[in-house]
Amino acid sequence: MTYLVLQTQLTDTGEWIANIFFYIIAAVAIVAALRMVTTNNVVHASLYLLVVLSAVAATYVILGAEFAAATQILVYLGAIMVLLLFGVMLTRAKIGAETDLDHDQKWIGALVAASLGAVMGYSLWEGFGDVRMPADQVPQRTEAVADEIFSTYIVPFEALSVLLLAALIGAVVVARRD
Repeated sequence: MTYLVLQTQLTDTGEWIANIFFYIIAAVAIVAALRMVTTNNVVHASLYLLVVLSAVAATYVILGAEFAAATQILVYLGAIMVLLLFGVMLTRAKIGAETDLDHDQKWIGALVAASLGAVMGYSLWEGFGDVRMPADQVPQRTEAVADEIFSTYIVPFEALSVLLLAALIGAVVVARRD
């Protein structure tokens, strides 16, 4: 009986700590996302995007989805950021603040983003409400996910690899055109 009470207290403490870490990571992601879309420096926007993508990976770790976190780090933090920074370097973007990056329609974009956030929040609340994940449900292991990807979904995986390679080659061709 004492073990059961202690186990329940540890589970409640673990949930509480996970919630605090989630809120800290979410706050960092929101601030970085806002700075990413409001900065006038392209390189700084890329670095803020790096912080946002890192926060998403940290959220996956909190959720117990280590394969999704590793994929987030390898694909987005690694490959996409390298592609983005090569694009910035190859297009000879100015280093420093750019006043041409700002326009008068930013308030329409903010209104659309707020509306979309409200609709998504309402939909999630209506769909799930106070539903909690069952305590006995174990997250899928990385080995099982890898077996599924490299057996059942190998063709789409390879097609995505070719698509990313074509995008990289296209970016170089477009950037080098004089």
